[in-house]
Amino acid sequence: MTNNRRKIIKTAVAAIAATGAAQAQGKPTKKAFSTGPKPAKTPLFSSAISYGNLLFLAGKNARVQDDIKASTKTVLDDIQKELENAGSSMEKVLKANVYLNDIKDFAAMNELYVGRFGDTPPVRTTVAPAGGLPNGGLVEIDVIAFI
Repeated sequence: MTNNRRKIIKTAVAAIAATGAAQAQGKPTKKAFSTGPKPAKTPLFSSAISYGNLLFLAGKNARVQDDIKASTKTVLDDIQKELENAGSSMEKVLKANVYLNDIKDFAAMNELYVGRFGDTPPVRTTVAPAGGLPNGGLVEIDVIAFI
């Protein structure tokens, strides 16, 4: 093996060891996940961010008008895709926040929600904001999960 090759290998091993040491010392990093092309300019917010092994998903809002069950299914399906894209799953969700445009939709939303997070569902908060939801949505859900 040439000296040049030894130096390259030694440098690579040192870099790998330094990365492992930083992770072992509990220095998590912030990472954004995207399901589409990278935006041309800085977006208003990220759809999914991990910090260490925690994953935070921005609220998913379905625009399926006048049908809370279809809206809830769409939102939960979108959440599942985002989680899987980041290396997580519905079963790894720790916390969910549910926002309903109308609290009267609580029971119907729950019909689609129940069982989607496995046998041990996450803790949850459900509210109906006084001003309604953005974009005319009926339901919005954000979650915190682990990877």
